[in-house]
Amino acid sequence: MWCSGPFYLCNGKDKHMAKAKKTVFFCQNCGYESAKWMGQCPGCREWNSFVEETVSQGTKKGPGQTAPGAAGGRAGKPMMLSEIDIREDNRIRTSMDELDRVLGGGVVQGSMVLVGGDPGIGKSTLLLQVCKLLSDSGHKILYISGEESLQQIKMRAQRIGVFNENLRLLCETNLEAISTTIENEKPEAVIIDSIQTMYNEEVSSAPGSVSQVRESTGILMKIAKGMGISVFIVGHVTKDGSVAGPRVLEHMVDTVLYFEGDRHASYRILRSVKNRFGSTNEIGVFEMQECGLVEVKNPSQVMLNGRPTDASGTVVVCSLEGTRPILIEIQALVTKTNFGLPRRTSVGIDYNRVNLLMAVLEKRAGLALGNCDAYVNLAGGMKLGEPAIDLGIVAAIISSYRNRTVDPDTLIFGEVGLSGEVRGVSQAQQRVKEAEKMGFTTCIMPKANLEGLQGDFKIALIGVGNIKEVMGYI
Repeated sequence: MWCSGPFYLCNGKDKHMAKAKKTVFFCQNCGYESAKWMGQCPGCREWNSFVEETVSQGTKKGPGQTAPGAAGGRAGKPMMLSEIDIREDNRIRTSMDELDRVLGGGVVQGSMVLVGGDPGIGKSTLLLQVCKLLSDSGHKILYISGEESLQQIKMRAQRIGVFNENLRLLCETNLEAISTTIENEKPEAVIIDSIQTMYNEEVSSAPGSVSQVRESTGILMKIAKGMGISVFIVGHVTKDGSVAGPRVLEHMVDTVLYFEGDRHASYRILRSVKNRFGSTNEIGVFEMQECGLVEVKNPSQVMLNGRPTDASGTVVVCSLEGTRPILIEIQALVTKTNFGLPRRTSVGIDYNRVNLLMAVLEKRAGLALGNCDAYVNLAGGMKLGEPAIDLGIVAAIISSYRNRTVDPDTLIFGEVGLSGEVRGVSQAQQRVKEAEKMGFTTCIMPKANLEGLQGDFKIALIGVGNIKEVMGYI
């Protein structure tokens, strides 16, 4: 029976298809979804970050849906903890100790690892080296690139070394073709470079958009969990250092690694900001050389190389990054200002933290820092935010202000409060052992930690309760 009017010359299926798509607005910064365009995102408070995208209704599965038996359990049946078997062979060792440390002991089978970092920092080089080490160990690896041609990848590979036949390369951005290739090849690990270049034909938006990144990650996560394949994905970062795309991307993956450091400097820091299979905030130190990234086995020794021993304003502190204590030099320069408003600059240390500690020194210790320029630098290109370096910053500022040299064999650590007290820090014994191993003879530390130390130390331990006591040693 024909309906009257041209509007009704369609069947129910066609009307359903016409209603299957709608237009929504996504925040490019955090992934906030809205039915209308807004100037400022309610989620991240970013201005002019909304973009219009067309999405399908009722035809797509939600992102991140994984296979029922993803973690090795039986589909649809709850299991007791006693029934779950955990074996050491569930982790694949990469033979790169610094990377294994950051990952928590190796690559977990069926895990998904997100590697982020600035352009040119060495993300692709690191993953290509991982491919070489794993393929040399007999593991089948598939490297998928959406940014470089096969010739470009081979040029980089020639600088790293000789690869065997266990490594296969593919230049593709279509996720359907990638999924088919993975099912046919059945590799043990897959590298995706990068997630912003991948696209799903069911999503109408352009590659790199919020919808594409979210859906692409969901499909790759399903492959990783369903087939037990370890997947590494490369993610570009924004100007503030976070991974570009929706925030849900970091929530979906198992591990998030950030490659830090100045691209013009030789040293790189690989930091774990999320790890479901190990400790967070663990770091690995690498040096960029002509043949690729080389591991730095003793970061403390590297960070202290070339430090001055007869200059004021230099202090060695101990910071705990994950489970690893690292000795690093803090430099401070305090001079009389030539302008009405003093300048304050910090590199590698939170700017507000430096201003707070200078205010404590002026109020509690009586130092006239209000008319002085202050420049505080963390040597080696690292970035530290642990409160244990507070006492070292204070000592460096005092040393530069008085123009007195701190004993180069002295290590200082401790947290400083607003009333000028020195508070205890965690893992003090581990910090003292690291200082003793590196040849330091004196350690200035909080009194609260001095009482809890166990064992005999060759290093002289000095406990302080406030910043005035520290001034007596400078």
